[in-house]
Amino acid sequence: MTTTSAGHAGPPSPIGRRRFLVSVAALSLAVPLAACGGGPEPTAPPNVITEGKAPDYYPADYSKIIEASKNEGGELTIYSNTDQENWAPVFRDFQKKYPWVKKISANNLDSDEVFQRALSEQATGKSPADILVSNAAQAWAEYNVEGKNRLMPYASPELGKLPQSATLMPNVYAMSLDPMTIAYNTSLVPEAPTGLASLAAIVSKDPKKFDNKITTRDVKGAFGFTVSHAYTQARPDGWASLEKLLPLARPETSSGTQTEKILAGEYLVGFFISGAPAYPVVKNSGGLFKVTFLDDGTVVLPRGIGIAPQAPHANTAKLFTDFVLSSEGQRAVAEGGLTSYRDDVKQADGLHTYQEIVDKVGAQNVIQAKYELVPDGEMQQFISRWNGLLAR
Repeated sequence: MTTTSAGHAGPPSPIGRRRFLVSVAALSLAVPLAACGGGPEPTAPPNVITEGKAPDYYPADYSKIIEASKNEGGELTIYSNTDQENWAPVFRDFQKKYPWVKKISANNLDSDEVFQRALSEQATGKSPADILVSNAAQAWAEYNVEGKNRLMPYASPELGKLPQSATLMPNVYAMSLDPMTIAYNTSLVPEAPTGLASLAAIVSKDPKKFDNKITTRDVKGAFGFTVSHAYTQARPDGWASLEKLLPLARPETSSGTQTEKILAGEYLVGFFISGAPAYPVVKNSGGLFKVTFLDDGTVVLPRGIGIAPQAPHANTAKLFTDFVLSSEGQRAVAEGGLTSYRDDVKQADGLHTYQEIVDKVGAQNVIQAKYELVPDGEMQQFISRWNGLLAR
């Protein structure tokens, strides 16, 4: 297996009618076990992979896809904004299941760049991309315009085992449902926040301490806009807390920068921080760095996966898509630090699930970001209101 990696920090090219100044990576943070209640979690059992065989509930002719994959050269190319550490167990177990797939190339691109590169190459008719993966909901909505044929039509046989919300758009499915959290430096913020209102109350006790010491994602970027807009749409009264927090906050376009600055104490706390690649950060911080779900509204951001319209390895791409949606694949997704949402994948040490979020904050306080195109006027109005409150 070979993978290539590009940096996350650079701004992407514009896509469609919007220009998102986005840094792709979802911020690497995690929820401490203590925050999720109970004692130590059970040890995760090994992921048992059935080699070369599809589940019994797949169509009888699915074997044709498996056999056709064997004649595609044993390669797969993925354009994504997903970190290599997140991919590692997924690739490992996929190659256990289909051992003739010897080489998987996964480029770490900026959110919008995933689609810009695909569009540019599709125009020449020579794109090597088999699969597109990104959690940039707005960029997906702009790319997957009805009638443009920018994805291969494919209905996974796993859909019957998944909730309806697993289908994000036509031919785009949820690979994971990753929570947005509050992250904080425990040595500098000894009173643990439990949500946005809780954080606003803590900050109000000593606003000078928190002046320019709070971070959140830049809403001019696809990632920051999607999660922040989703929260305020679901919780309009949340603006009351934001009006206390944003005047003391600074936006960042890089997840890694936010993580590093919270650890170093340059920021005391951050909100709407993705939990996706971050669980190891909490684990390795010795208790200095913690995150929590928001009890007044935890946004979960789906990570979409779709097959490129002219995928050179189309059958292998179908196998991979079905695998990441399957019980075996979702177990590997969770091991990689993303959040599985299948009921048959259970939370354990090092494995995080959607049910974990529900257990912590309640289903009524989980907000799933939608893969829908927000009108320009609404988007600009939101950005103006948000940035008008920010410390500058």
